[in-house]
Amino acid sequence: MTAVRFDADGLVPGIVQDARTGRVLMVAYLNAESLQLTKETRQVHFWSRSRQEIWRKGATSGNAMTVTRISPDCDGDALLVEAVPSGPACHTGAESCFDGAGARSEALIPPDLWPVIVGRAADRPDGSYTTSLLEGGVDAVGRKLTEEATEVLLAAKDLAAGTGSTHRVAEEAADLVYHLLVLLAERGLSPGDVAAVLRERSK
Repeated sequence: MTAVRFDADGLVPGIVQDARTGRVLMVAYLNAESLQLTKETRQVHFWSRSRQEIWRKGATSGNAMTVTRISPDCDGDALLVEAVPSGPACHTGAESCFDGAGARSEALIPPDLWPVIVGRAADRPDGSYTTSLLEGGVDAVGRKLTEEATEVLLAAKDLAAGTGSTHRVAEEAADLVYHLLVLLAERGLSPGDVAAVLRERSK
């Protein structure tokens, strides 16, 4: 990974992106200590240039951000921070500090789901179904993903025949999405990577 290059003041800009939708949420600065805290706690920490102190996003508002991935740009002088927000990112109460930045559609993934999957991938706790899938590698996750896709199709066909229900289709689709997320985590990807491709295709 490219080394992070801090500026003369010991800071690097962090561009925060919603890991579920790919929407750009805000930009703030990090120093070495706040970056380390962000990595250790998986909660976004910044350096306040006005107050000259570290602050954790959501410490006073409750609108914390759970980090899923941090990536430096090609020069290492800026960071892309992919995170799942628990509330509005902007101090004005808006979802994003950037009007019209990125996706606006309803999030398909519950805010707390992706961080849990990422946590399972990192910690591998015993007794977790997600852990058992990840331990089986891409083949195990892939088999379940294929099974769930078939279940969605069967549920949809039953609905078309008048013998099924929309609720069952939604249930099977939820299983499919969950297993897709596990596959992404197993391969080191995130929902933001998928959202970026979809945004590019939508052009």
